Amino acid sequence: MAEILLDRDTRLQLRAQAHGLEPVVLLGANGLTEAVFKEIDRALTAHELIKIRVPGDDRDEREAMYNEMADKLNAARIQMIGKLLVLWRPSPEKRKADADRARRRQAAESRRPMRGGPTAHRKTRAHTPGRQTKKSFGNI
Repeated sequence: MAEILLDRDTRLQLRAQAHGLEPVVLLGANGLTEAVFKEIDRALTAHELIKIRVPGDDRDEREAMYNEMADKLNAARIQMIGKLLVLWRPSPEKRKADADRARRRQAAESRRPMRGGPTAHRKTRAHTPGRQTKKSFGNI
């Protein structure tokens, strides 16, 4: 799988949402094991946005773990502050709902020219500017 790439505004919005979160997954001394990947996957499915605490003082090793997690779990890297990592992945139900919404929107856009019938763009006489609708006074 591949990592999800996000634009700057989306990433900033998710960073703001993650600010108050507590770490959900804590890595142990064994590092990234299959059990840890399963736990992160479960947490992403349940919460979409999670914090992970990684032990160790080697920054390069933490970055390598962060990249591996994002690639293997098809998630987006949001933020890395010290030993805390923030990952985001949309839930499958939300992805399906977004796809359905986009499909309905596209269908509505394709029907848009047919709305109102062929004469909907014409104005009626009563609403034509400059035209008098009351009796005009003739010569008295």
